[in-house]
Amino acid sequence: MKGLLEKSEYAFIKTNPDLQNIIYLTLSGSHAYGTSTENSDYDLRGVLRESDKYIYGLKSFEQFEDLPTDTVIYGIKKFAELLSKGNPNAIELLGVEEESIVLATEHGKLLRDNTDLFLSKRVADSFGNYALAQLHRLRNALCHDSYTSEERQQHLQAVLSSQISHFQQKYTEFPGGAISIYGDEDELKFDITLKNYPISDFAGIYNELANIIKTYNKLTYRNKKKSEQGLFKHAMHLIRLLATGTDILAGKGVITRRKAEHGLLMDIRGGKIPFDEIFDLAKDFKQKFELAAKYTSLPAEPDLEKIERLMMKMYGI
Repeated sequence: MKGLLEKSEYAFIKTNPDLQNIIYLTLSGSHAYGTSTENSDYDLRGVLRESDKYIYGLKSFEQFEDLPTDTVIYGIKKFAELLSKGNPNAIELLGVEEESIVLATEHGKLLRDNTDLFLSKRVADSFGNYALAQLHRLRNALCHDSYTSEERQQHLQAVLSSQISHFQQKYTEFPGGAISIYGDEDELKFDITLKNYPISDFAGIYNELANIIKTYNKLTYRNKKKSEQGLFKHAMHLIRLLATGTDILAGKGVITRRKAEHGLLMDIRGGKIPFDEIFDLAKDFKQKFELAAKYTSLPAEPDLEKIERLMMKMYGI
């Protein structure tokens, strides 16, 4: 992996002055998950100590991106924020196997050794929401390829109703039936009855529902069917996210390379399992995830003071 940086397309890592304090650099994506194929590209993700001008000066540094090589390198502060929020893409970078690590300085190893410091019950929402997004993409694409107009409306109603049920855990609780969605012959309609409800939470609910409908409408007017290969890849990530999140919530740590599910994940990615069976699998994995979330011993929130002390060590303070 270290030889990867010798390739000409990665010359920017050595020549860009903002990238001279990298403390951690690793493969991400399929190569880190153990689900790569012969056609899989190498995706790099990393963390660096921001230059003094960004720490003490007027400008800030959050992340650097190189699109041709799909490389993203975060500043320590940005990366710590993502980890603290339970961001799956960030957390999984700390759980990769040694063979996937391209570079790890003393401070990079320190970050990796303190992975547990960032784990909290927020993982239940973050991993669960990412998995739910994958499920929505998969079902939306499938229904637009094969459903009648009436079936599409029924499907959208089911997706929206499911999301509303999820809101009971994410936002201020509201009475059952306070938001209801129903359809008539022409279109979906809804009723809302909320009193003394926080406007910030309502804005979040509105935005999430609007985004689902926006995505759904884009699929309705697309000119080309989404390839089956892409759909199976979405399905694979759905199962992978639920399995990884379940382990974290169960106190097993971050296991990015999914050896236990490797055969299943590759069969899904290769299109060997029909979608009906995949949805049944997703239901089973989701039940395990929810059970782990219910009985997790993780703290409600990460200890920000300890995280700040860790950051200071990485900054050399």
